[in-house]
Amino acid sequence: MASEIVKSIQFICDEKGLNYDIVIDALQTALGAAYRKDFGNKQQNIMVIFDPETGGMKVWDEKIVVEDMDLEQLEKDQEELARRREVAREEEREPEESETVDLLHFNPKSDIMLSEAKEHNKKIKVGDTLKIDLEVAGDFGRMAAQTAKQVIIQKLREAERNTVLADFKQQENQIVQGVVQRRDRSGGFLIDLGKITGILPPQEMVSRERYNPGSRMKFFIVSVGEGLRGPEIILSRKDKRMVETVFLQEIPEIENAEVQIRGIARDPGNRSKVAVSTDDEGIDPIGSCIGQRGSRINIIIDELGGEKIDVIQYSDDAVQYIKQALSPAKVDFVKLNEDAKEATVSVVSDQFSLAIGRGGQNVRLAAELTGWQIKVLDLGGGEEVSSDGVDVIEKTDEKSDASVVENEETTEDIKETQEKIEEDKIVDPAEEVVTEEVIEEIAE
Repeated sequence: MASEIVKSIQFICDEKGLNYDIVIDALQTALGAAYRKDFGNKQQNIMVIFDPETGGMKVWDEKIVVEDMDLEQLEKDQEELARRREVAREEEREPEESETVDLLHFNPKSDIMLSEAKEHNKKIKVGDTLKIDLEVAGDFGRMAAQTAKQVIIQKLREAERNTVLADFKQQENQIVQGVVQRRDRSGGFLIDLGKITGILPPQEMVSRERYNPGSRMKFFIVSVGEGLRGPEIILSRKDKRMVETVFLQEIPEIENAEVQIRGIARDPGNRSKVAVSTDDEGIDPIGSCIGQRGSRINIIIDELGGEKIDVIQYSDDAVQYIKQALSPAKVDFVKLNEDAKEATVSVVSDQFSLAIGRGGQNVRLAAELTGWQIKVLDLGGGEEVSSDGVDVIEKTDEKSDASVVENEETTEDIKETQEKIEEDKIVDPAEEVVTEEVIEEIAE
């Protein structure tokens, strides 16, 4: 029948999800600290083996045997070592091993000189481990018990933290659910992940999203490791791998490798383009991702906070791939410059704005997805826009004049519209300000 101590240890294991041996190790470390407090000294390397069935324990001082050293020289070298460490500290660094290799090193807590070690065991030699048995003179005092309590609490916390960290290490590059706690000093947010807190840095936040304390969201685990202040779990809402992970979770054909994701381009919070392909002629890769009546893609869009998703067909043919990447625009033809890795895409006038997208979003994402720099040429107006963000306007004199006049007329129309709105006091009832949608609607 298990003793009360064993039952208590097992209860701690079940409550904190810890291994039995880890709790025993923490208990033995705590008992060693208590022994040193009441019966030992700071120069002892106390080791303890505790028997939870009987409550008994064995105690010894464990040291490594080293060569005999000249005590006067050792003292001088210890002073020199302290001086070199101070110099390194002033330079805000740790001294390198090469800087102290010429000095004698001796740690009285873990080392013992050969001559002294032979007093305990005549056959011992340099490099051996010497165990000096110690006796427990009586019960521990109140201060020693308090020390043991503090040590075991600290050790159990460390063990629990390491267990949780190891669990999250296995979830690296996956999606987890968390609750937004508060903003930290860096401008990011602390995210409650249950047993541990994650960090959402400013550079991993989506600008259009609102992170209200208490709101539950899904996050991509970028990395798990030890930071300056302990375990550090870095989260993201804008990493493109988040899109891939959601597709893996929601599309069985992708999880089973029947459909492959060949590339992802993402404007976080706004739009993503995902290129897919399959070797199975009986499977429609785009249809598999969209689902019946958009059921699958709608779930993915919800998971990404309303971010729009374009699923396109991958092709080894660069021309076809670029045409697909620029959808929903219809491309007339593509001219490739293999050396510069540049593609000039020609479209008719009514497809020009679609090909570019709002703020150049569509052409930028297409360029990122395909790996080609893309220039979109308007066949009707001669206008050209590049995916690298440099806009080049090329017009004939006739077209240029017409365009300028048209732009001037459009500007005047907008001014008149704005004046009309001011007169009629047409406002957004929710925010009591004139909206762009109202202006555009009246202008039309």
